[in-house]
Amino acid sequence: MLVARTIEIVEVGPRDGLQNEALLVSSADKVELIRRCIAAGARRIEIASFVNPRKVPQMADAEAVVEALGRPAGVTRIGLVLNLRGAERALAAGADQLGAVAVASDTFGVRNQGQDSAQSVAEAKAIIGMAKAAGRSAQVTIAAAFGCPFEGEIDPARVVEMARQLAAAGPCEVALADTIGVAVPAQVTALVAAIRKAIAPLPVRVHFHDTRNTGVANAWAAVEAGAVTVDASLGGFGGCPFAPGAAGNVGTEDVAWMLARSGIETGLDMRALVDASHWLSGVMGKDLPASLSRAVPFPAGGTA
Repeated sequence: MLVARTIEIVEVGPRDGLQNEALLVSSADKVELIRRCIAAGARRIEIASFVNPRKVPQMADAEAVVEALGRPAGVTRIGLVLNLRGAERALAAGADQLGAVAVASDTFGVRNQGQDSAQSVAEAKAIIGMAKAAGRSAQVTIAAAFGCPFEGEIDPARVVEMARQLAAAGPCEVALADTIGVAVPAQVTALVAAIRKAIAPLPVRVHFHDTRNTGVANAWAAVEAGAVTVDASLGGFGGCPFAPGAAGNVGTEDVAWMLARSGIETGLDMRALVDASHWLSGVMGKDLPASLSRAVPFPAGGTA
């Protein structure tokens, strides 16, 4: 397959990166993180999730973050929502795009958002409709698409059928999420190809966690199979509070470097990403998992 010469990276650090951290990051630092990502070239950013603050305390200030950030020119501010109440909050706050979630596993769906798989599909379709009625766009992610922490293997045919149903609601894209980092490249190639065929011409986005050190390889396999958008988190941190063992997301700087060295444009500035990652490490008070920010620049004298 001919790989696209431009790949979009959606920055998910301010949401998926922070949500699983014990340290409560201030609203001001969240806004600064988003601004640094924008300065590095990010143009689609998950800025917050509009969920129950008792269950995800890191996201309790979602409205405050949106208000403080304002409307940066040329940037799509994504609000993740799991139900219609969250969608109402995100729209009222002014989010540009809603991110709905359907879950490929009944058990994880109930634990993550109080809905079995079929219910999560119906709710996601309703969220897409709500966004469109409000003049906004919506995207949808199929969580646990490659494996469930409770049920184990997921039948790919189930994921394909979910994607067909979701695509019929008119989102801007359908994403496949490896929520617990169990996917391998061969599996990614097969499922991305199947989803592309099922929902064409709608584009495919992918979301990988690097739990078992396969995240970057999976991102490349997805791109080779025709995915045009990749989620990534600055510094490679994050996870899901309701998925045991779901370690950090694939690092933005690591994915951007891999793609750049492969001749694929992302619009991201590597030096700015590394600087932002070092800043974020200071905010979090620890080293972050992504590799590029800890590596010696290559070529010698280069920026990353």
